[in-house]
Amino acid sequence: MVIGATGQIGRVAVGALARDGWQVTAVSRGGGRDATWPDGVGTARADREDGSALAAVVGDGCDVLVDTVAFGPGHARQLTGLAGRVGSAVVISSVSVYEDDRGRGFDTQTRPDGFPRYPVPLPESRRTVAPGPDTYSSRKAGLERELLAAADVLPTTLLRAGAVHGPYCRTPRELYFVKRNLDGRARRVLAYGGGSRFHPVSVHTLAELIRLAAVRPGSRALNAVDPDAPTVAEIAGAIDAVMGARVENVLVDGPPPAPTVGDTPWTVPHPVVCDMRAAERELGYRPVVEYARTLPETVAWIERRLRGREWREAYPKMAASYGDLFDYAAEDAWLAEHAA
Repeated sequence: MVIGATGQIGRVAVGALARDGWQVTAVSRGGGRDATWPDGVGTARADREDGSALAAVVGDGCDVLVDTVAFGPGHARQLTGLAGRVGSAVVISSVSVYEDDRGRGFDTQTRPDGFPRYPVPLPESRRTVAPGPDTYSSRKAGLERELLAAADVLPTTLLRAGAVHGPYCRTPRELYFVKRNLDGRARRVLAYGGGSRFHPVSVHTLAELIRLAAVRPGSRALNAVDPDAPTVAEIAGAIDAVMGARVENVLVDGPPPAPTVGDTPWTVPHPVVCDMRAAERELGYRPVVEYARTLPETVAWIERRLRGREWREAYPKMAASYGDLFDYAAEDAWLAEHAA
C-alpha cells in the first residue's frame, strides 16, 4: 500500500512496486490513478490527516506500507497504531534532519555563519536535530525518532531524501534555469563560483530504494540520493543542453552579491553531499540513474506547467518558499555595474 500515490514520489514508486510483482493499492486524497501504472494497481481514497480513514483503507492489513507524505510524530503514531496489521513500512524522511558538530542545521542557515558544515560524504551516523513541532526538519526528526523507537512492532526503513527532482514536483529547483532559458536570458549570476553542491535525488532513485526496502524489512535510516552530486554550474549546463540554450555564467566568489542575484535553489556555502554506502550494504542498492539523464522529463514537465501561465500561478508553493526567483531588473543592474 502506497500513501501519497499520486504525488511526485508515489507515482513512480507505485509503478516500480507493481512491475516488481507486488499487488499494490495506491492511496491518495482523490483516489486517482496514473496512466503509466500497470492495470493490476488498485486505488483507494483517504486523507492522510484522517487516521480513521487511513486505518479503514489498510483494512485487514498489508505486507508493506509505503508513506511518501509523513511529516511528523503524529503521522508516525498513525503508522505505529497500525502495527499488527502492517508487516513493515518504508517512509520518506529528509537529509535536513542532520546537524553538524556545532549544532547547525538547515534551520539555522539564515543566521550569520549558520549554514552547517557537514563531512563529505555525510553518513547516517551523524547526529540529527532535536525533534520539535516548529520546522520541517524538526518534525521529520520527530517522525524518525517515533518510528525507530517502534522497531519491535513496526520495522521501518526511513529514506533521508536529498533535493528531490522529477515531474509533478510542486517546488522544482530546475525551474530557476528552465524559465531563464525560456525568457532568453543570455547571462546568469552564480554565487560561490557556481560550485555549490546540494545532493539531488531522482524520483527513480527513490522508487528503486523503496522497491529494495520492501523486500528487506528492517528498522533503519538511510540516505537517499543520486550517485552524482553536480555543482550548480553543472546543473545549469545540463539544463542548457536539454533545452539547446547557450548561456554565459557570471561567477561570483562568495555569497550572492544582492538578495535576488545569484542565489539559486541549490546555492549553499558548504557542500551537502551524502554517503550511499549504507544503502548499498543493507539493501543491495546500485545506482539506476544519474541526474542529467532524468532532466528531459523534468524540463518537459516544467515547460508544460508554465505554458500560458505566470510562474507564480503555475508554482505557487515555489514562490512562497523561495520568493522572487526572477528579479531580472536587479540582476541586470548588478551585471551592468560589475560585469559589463
